[in-house]
Amino acid sequence: MSLSEENYLALCRKVLVEGTKKEDRTNTGTLSIFGHQMRFDLQEGFPLLTTKKVPFRLIVSELLWIMKGDTNIRYLLQHNNNIWNEWAFKNWVESDEYDGPDMTDFGNRSLTDATFKEAYDKQMDRFKQSILEDEDFASKFGDLGSVYGKQWRSWQTTRGDMIDQLKEVVEAIKNNPYSRRHIVSAWNPEDVPSMALPPCHTLFQFYVADGKLSCQLYQRSGDIFLGVPFNIASYALLTLLIANECGLEPGEFVHTFGDAHIYTNHTEQVKTQLEREPKALPTVSIKEGVSLFDVELEDITLEHYDPHPAIKAPVAV
Repeated sequence: MSLSEENYLALCRKVLVEGTKKEDRTNTGTLSIFGHQMRFDLQEGFPLLTTKKVPFRLIVSELLWIMKGDTNIRYLLQHNNNIWNEWAFKNWVESDEYDGPDMTDFGNRSLTDATFKEAYDKQMDRFKQSILEDEDFASKFGDLGSVYGKQWRSWQTTRGDMIDQLKEVVEAIKNNPYSRRHIVSAWNPEDVPSMALPPCHTLFQFYVADGKLSCQLYQRSGDIFLGVPFNIASYALLTLLIANECGLEPGEFVHTFGDAHIYTNHTEQVKTQLEREPKALPTVSIKEGVSLFDVELEDITLEHYDPHPAIKAPVAV
């Protein structure tokens, strides 16, 4: 059994048993705990869950999208990545320009009402096609505001300057590896109102010791079943990429939570996953010689991944 994956499964068990029932922004309801930490040894293997299939290419394209400083879902759709669609779609169907059927509570109703799901899918297809084919439409409805990419690559100061946090932290690791200031923050209080979704993974810090690069993430809010497996793999991959750029070995990924929760409409899926036995972790290879800021999807390869089947669940928007 993978010790890394067992950390995640232990969190699932803990929340199912000890979690407090709470209402939430999405009106779905959660079981929640506050304050939890998991550690993943990146020398053991790449921490992509094996108790259910997790779509690695979506994780890679989302991370590259953020690293490029992009905030528009058009890049994601061009790479067949739909994980941010609902937030942009919501902006469109609630706008004065939307002329289709009522999509109220579309995130939950589309999975339980067959007639509604057919209408939802038709409008979503229409929306995606417009994003891909119409630059003006994409500019107006595809942009998610000042989300991760903007904060990582072009944080705007009160003086009007731009800070490239990702580039600066890489240079700092190379030139002053033992500094305690290797930090990137996505939580910009001034920009939060202009974000489609305020950053759940709010701040991360790098640490160098014995020639290894480790990363700790503070995540204010974690959707344990759907979101957290993506977050684990995404920041593990980011650590590998930056370690590669800086001539270091990967160390640990440390995942620290504020509100860690299981949505009430995910509990059966979590129980199904907990019945499965973890398998050996896969590995990730990065094309030799590729720069962190030039890396593309095809430069990153997942090997030896043999997971249990995927488990579907609704996204709370």
